Amino acid sequence: MSGPRLPLALAFAVLAGLLVSFLHPYDRTTWWLEVAPIFLAFPLLVATWRRFPLTPLLYVLIAAHAYVLIFGGAYTYARVPLGFWMEHWFGFARNDYDKLGHFAQGFVPALVTREVLLRNGYLTSRRMTSFLALCVALAISASYELVEWGTALALGQGADEFLGTQGDPWDTQSDMFMALIGAAVALVTLSGVHDRAMARMK
Repeated sequence: MSGPRLPLALAFAVLAGLLVSFLHPYDRTTWWLEVAPIFLAFPLLVATWRRFPLTPLLYVLIAAHAYVLIFGGAYTYARVPLGFWMEHWFGFARNDYDKLGHFAQGFVPALVTREVLLRNGYLTSRRMTSFLALCVALAISASYELVEWGTALALGQGADEFLGTQGDPWDTQSDMFMALIGAAVALVTLSGVHDRAMARMK
C-alpha cells in the first residue's frame, strides 16, 4: 500500500477505534482526557499531508500510538486488559499499561522530530539530531505531566482515573523515564530504517 492509500487507511482505522471506544468507555471524562492528543494531532497531520507528508513508517507508528491512547481511554490505564496480562506474565506489582503508553510517548515523537529536523535541512549531523530528538521527546513527556498536574488541581479526585498513579509516589518520574527509554530505543533500532524511508521520499 503506497501513496495516499496508507495514510487514509490508517486514518479510517484510528477514527473507527475512536468511535467504538467512545460508545461505552469506563469513564467518559477520562476518555476525553486520554484521547485528546489524537484530536490535536489529527488535524495537524491532515493540514500538512500534501506539503509535508511523513514517511509511511511514521504514519504506521503514529496510528499505533493512537491505539495505545484509545485503549487507555476506553478502559482507563489502570484497567486495560493487556496491563493485567503483563502483570501476570512478568510478576509486576500493578497494571503497568500506562508505562507502555509513556514508552510510546517517547518512541514516536523522537522519530517525528528526527524526520522534521533532517528532511527540512535544519541539521545534518545524525548525532546532534538524535540528541535533540531525545530532548524533544523528554520535553513532551514533561509537558504532559504538567497537564496531568493541572488537571488534578482542576478536577480533584475526578482526575484519579486520568492520572493512573495507582498509589505510586514516583509515577511522574518513572513516566518521564519510560518516555526517555522509548525515545532512545526508537533512535537506536529504527534510525537506519528511517533513513531509508526518508530517502525514498525524495
